[in-house]
Amino acid sequence: MQIGKHILKNKLVVAPMAGVTDRPFRQLCKQMGAGMAVSEMVASNSLLWGSEKTRRRADHEGEVDPISVQIAGADPQMLANAARFNFDNGAQIIDINMGCPAKKVCNVMAGSALLKDEPLVNRILEAVVRAVDIPVTLKIRTGWDQGSKNAVTVAKIAEKCGIQALAIHGRTRACGFSGEAEYDTIAEVKSEIGIPVIANGDISTPEQVKHVLEYTKADAVMIGRAAQGRPWMFREITHFLDTGTHLPPPEVREIHRVLVAHLHDLYGFYGEQRGVRVARKHISWYSKGLVGSAAFRHAMNQLETCQEQLEAVNEFFNELADRSQHLIYSEDVAA
Repeated sequence: MQIGKHILKNKLVVAPMAGVTDRPFRQLCKQMGAGMAVSEMVASNSLLWGSEKTRRRADHEGEVDPISVQIAGADPQMLANAARFNFDNGAQIIDINMGCPAKKVCNVMAGSALLKDEPLVNRILEAVVRAVDIPVTLKIRTGWDQGSKNAVTVAKIAEKCGIQALAIHGRTRACGFSGEAEYDTIAEVKSEIGIPVIANGDISTPEQVKHVLEYTKADAVMIGRAAQGRPWMFREITHFLDTGTHLPPPEVREIHRVLVAHLHDLYGFYGEQRGVRVARKHISWYSKGLVGSAAFRHAMNQLETCQEQLEAVNEFFNELADRSQHLIYSEDVAA
């Protein structure tokens, strides 16, 4: 798939996720086979650009191309300024968030709340596309609620305004993340516009990727929550799409190596105090369902230093590896 001058190596895109798709996670997913990874959303309010959070989100040092940065807001000029700010800080693709269902975003008429105001959508897209000489992409949902699915209309507006790729989550804003994503609307959008379409929502296995690509005719899929603690899924999907066969699951010692390298990146990126806190959720995702993981995660949340975390991770995974080279899952995967 191509976005502007950027030719992605495959059809797999990491979804932007607040508090998750920081630079260490994006880099890891790209190393494991993702064709592109979109950043956490950066606020369009210039008063926040000097904050530590925004400075981190605008830090792309050493990141593999293409660098896609998502911006969020509801004011066309502020979003245009945000696009220029992120371009100046290394962004190669600007993505506009019209898909986030979070109340704190929608309450300020940003994210998926914008889908209720199509003229404003048009003004925002025109302003951002004019503001930068790099590709601008858009992420939306199927509509505000089941009675107002307007994804096709918004997609046509996006194409007219010069948006170069469109990602669609197969739920309305009202659905949040509940229920099952539907792909009929995505298929309809794909049939109505000429720009690349990226399908998103409930995509977690190689078989689902193949089904969604074939059913919707989308150009790529966007994977979010399923990649948390499973960055190797991108190489597994690529192998399945290429060969129709499954790679063997990663062995315990490889998962251990991947996790430890990820932790070191987090500590270096955030510093020790913040890094330890951010690392906790990643360690939980990597270990979910493994034998003994419930007690391990409980103990992990009490640790306060990088060294303590690393020692606990090493002990847990070394014990697993001593039992078997393959991952050992508990009968109660939710444990």
